[in-house]
Amino acid sequence: MVYRTRTYIAADWDHDFDAVEQLRKWNDSGYWSLSFTDAHELHQSRDTSKPCNIKASLKQRMDASKRFVLIVGDHTDSVTKGSCQWCWSYRCGYKLCNVGKYVTFESYIEYECRMAKEVGVEIVVLYNSARVNKSLCPEVIRDCGVHAPMKSRSKGYLDWDYQQVKMALGM
Repeated sequence: MVYRTRTYIAADWDHDFDAVEQLRKWNDSGYWSLSFTDAHELHQSRDTSKPCNIKASLKQRMDASKRFVLIVGDHTDSVTKGSCQWCWSYRCGYKLCNVGKYVTFESYIEYECRMAKEVGVEIVVLYNSARVNKSLCPEVIRDCGVHAPMKSRSKGYLDWDYQQVKMALGM
């Protein structure tokens, strides 16, 4: 029996790392009441690993998760990292790569979103902005779960909105 106790966080790590770090900062702080166990603490993958190996590791993390949190930014829906075309084992025009795995052009983010929907975990989509723009969200989960902004505008400044995030996560 698999116990789903973790929270799986996905994002465009190149452009939205600040939002991921803010979420972790709130989680690690004794002051804030946001509390979750990060699924990424289970297994570490190296950036030099093949996309198919990294996706296998991501699936193990998803299998231990009760909640999937996607942080959406301006580039999330156009990220291609994780597609087989970037792997040295890729063979153009073939269904299988050099190591015998099926070729897919699905990015890590697309894969994670599809897995979350297939597995049936709670889906929370947080936008690295002050508004929800579903056109930036991957299509597979565009109409699933809770969608909320991570920021709000106050006195002309854009700042992190802890209460909004806490409500979206149901805490």
